[in-house]
Amino acid sequence: MEYLKDVLAALSVILNGLPQGLLALSFGFASIPTALAFIVGAAGCLLFSCVAPISFQAETITLAGTMGKNMQERLSMIFFGAAAMATIGIFGFLEKIVTFVGPAITNGMMAGVGIMLARVAFGMADKNKAVGFSSIASGFLTYMMTKDLVYTITLSVVLSSVVAVALKQKSNMGAEEKKGLTLQKPILNLAVARGALAMVCLNIGANIAFGKITGNIAGANVNVDHLAIYSSLADMASSLFGGGPVEAIISATGSAPHPIFSGVLMMTLMAIILFAGLLPKIGRYVPSESIAGFLFVLGAIVTVPINASSALGGGDAVVGGVTMTVTAISDPFLGMMAGLIVKCISPLVGI
Repeated sequence: MEYLKDVLAALSVILNGLPQGLLALSFGFASIPTALAFIVGAAGCLLFSCVAPISFQAETITLAGTMGKNMQERLSMIFFGAAAMATIGIFGFLEKIVTFVGPAITNGMMAGVGIMLARVAFGMADKNKAVGFSSIASGFLTYMMTKDLVYTITLSVVLSSVVAVALKQKSNMGAEEKKGLTLQKPILNLAVARGALAMVCLNIGANIAFGKITGNIAGANVNVDHLAIYSSLADMASSLFGGGPVEAIISATGSAPHPIFSGVLMMTLMAIILFAGLLPKIGRYVPSESIAGFLFVLGAIVTVPINASSALGGGDAVVGGVTMTVTAISDPFLGMMAGLIVKCISPLVGI
């Protein structure tokens, strides 16, 4: 039964990632090269015994897809940003950042991410009410009855996808797949440098917040330097051949009985799907709004309460509150920077 839950968790995260994978295809990133990233991620999780897998992340895909004027610039941003993040991880700077910023800022970032997830869930539901709200309702009821994220994402995605099929809806991404592996030569100009720095800023916050949240779900410590190393190497391998970014995510495999096995299984299966060119075919029946239920439960019920209470319950309540608020309305990196600014000036103004 435990291994069945491992498999269910892996399949659920794949279903979660399909719409975001289609988003990557819509920006011109190819799926076969992206499979290389999942292979590197699986190897990294095994090598470092880490419970935090990597997968498609909508924030990074959108950032790279919109900042680059063409595919060469987009791929170069991903490559150079990943190279910088790998260097940060190799020298152990991310764990030092976690130690330096302190628990109020770390918990505030995670609580802010939880609010972001709940807001995104309702935004999805507002765009496609039948699918989105059926996903939220089924996800909420499933979690209330089982207290299990694996069952929550499985049932909410499957039931809302059935609703979409019944209403004859199809995925709204409509991307076309590009075939093969072709080496792409990175370029460096001002736009690429600016985009690479933006990728680094986003991924510093995402690795800390998303990696630690998955670790909390699994009841395990996640070394975010290790996460930065294999997620960055994955991006470098993918972007060199035309693939999209694959980053740290908040993963339901963390709630599986064997989270490392479940995460590695998820990445291996996703690599097979991408190598086989099946992403556009499978994603045709999984609308993006089908993950609204999982995002709502993960954000509003699992992530916000425990992290907000930790961020606001100590002597650094103002620091935690500012971090949480800025993260919720922008991104984890800006939230972290805002929290650090308040932390530095609070002794001067007597807060």
